[in-house]
Amino acid sequence: MVYLHELETDSSINENDPVSFSQAVSCDNSEKWLNAMKEELKSMEQNDVWDLVEFPEGCKRVGCKWVFKTKRDSDGNLEKYNARLVAKGFTKKNGINYKETFSPVSRKDSFRIIVALVAHYDLELHLMDVKIAFLNGNLEENVYMDQPMGF
Repeated sequence: MVYLHELETDSSINENDPVSFSQAVSCDNSEKWLNAMKEELKSMEQNDVWDLVEFPEGCKRVGCKWVFKTKRDSDGNLEKYNARLVAKGFTKKNGINYKETFSPVSRKDSFRIIVALVAHYDLELHLMDVKIAFLNGNLEENVYMDQPMGF
C-alpha cells in the first residue's frame, strides 16, 4: 500500500531566497544567482523565445521580474540555484492585451490519483525534471516586454 504524506510546510519555499534582483546581486551568493540568470537568458536565446528590438511608440509593454529559487535534493542539501524570468502578466486585461491563457501546473490531487493507479495496477512510474520548458505557440500579435534588469 502506498501512502502520501503532506508536509506541514511547503518545501519549495526557502526564506533565504532573494525576492528581487537587487537582493540577488547584493547577497553573499550573488555570483551564483548571476550565473543562474545568465543561464536562463542563454536558454531563452537558444530557443528563440524573443528578439531584442526597439520599443515602438504607442505600444503597451509587459513588465518582467526575476524569480529566484534554490533547489534542494531529498536530503535537503543545496543542489542548484534557479533564476526564472517571468512576465508580469497580471497588469494585462482579458480581451484587450490577450485572448486566452494556459498554465501547465498539476494539482496535488491529480498526482495522488496517478500514484494510486500505478500502485493498484502494479505499473511503473517514471518521473523527470524538465530543466527549461517553453510553450511553442505562434502568437498572432506582437508582445513587447521590458528588458530584464541588469541585462
